[in-house]
Amino acid sequence: MVKIERSFPAPASLEIEARKKSGGSYSEPDVVRQLKEDFHNKCYICEIKDLQDPEIEHLLPHKNGKYAERMFDWNNLFWACGHCNKVKNQAKYDEGIIDCCRQDPEELISFRLQGANVLVEAKNQDDARAVLTAALVQEVFHLRNTAMRDYKRTMRFQELNREMNILYDNLEEIKKNPESKIVMRKLKALLRKESGFAAFKRNYVRENAGRFPQLLQYIV
Repeated sequence: MVKIERSFPAPASLEIEARKKSGGSYSEPDVVRQLKEDFHNKCYICEIKDLQDPEIEHLLPHKNGKYAERMFDWNNLFWACGHCNKVKNQAKYDEGIIDCCRQDPEELISFRLQGANVLVEAKNQDDARAVLTAALVQEVFHLRNTAMRDYKRTMRFQELNREMNILYDNLEEIKKNPESKIVMRKLKALLRKESGFAAFKRNYVRENAGRFPQLLQYIV
């Protein structure tokens, strides 16, 4: 999870649809287009890229009309994959996770891949919102209470592992040839927030700053 710069003004259809007495839609083409662009076509929770099953997720639930104002609130609409949207649809996550358009998750949470384990932890255990958000990201990579969820979390782990291996390979290359402009361009692209699983890659470089100080400029 990385900081997202939400664009404004809000898509025009939201105001129009919110005025309808029934049947208003928060997924008109302008909303879909703007969310996809703002979120770099990544799930904001797991950060898998080029979504094949995108969904518009409400950060704060609207509870079938109980909080009707939330349904069409541009600040409450997020771009997510179906897997993460379903995992987040638990009461414990209703009011408590970080709004990554307002706060920078990288400042609050550590994202690590250690061998076969995905470890997502709040940097400050007294920060309840960071702790809950870390638990959500951890859960989407580990939950296996159904066969489909086990498949989907496995697929995400495999994609994360593949992306991290690409990063590791390029880090080895830059150690061998520190002056390589080609490798530096690759690393710069890998460390951009738009990249898949960027929080994990950027956290790795941040925690190994002594070995790769020349890369810190790309993760500010």
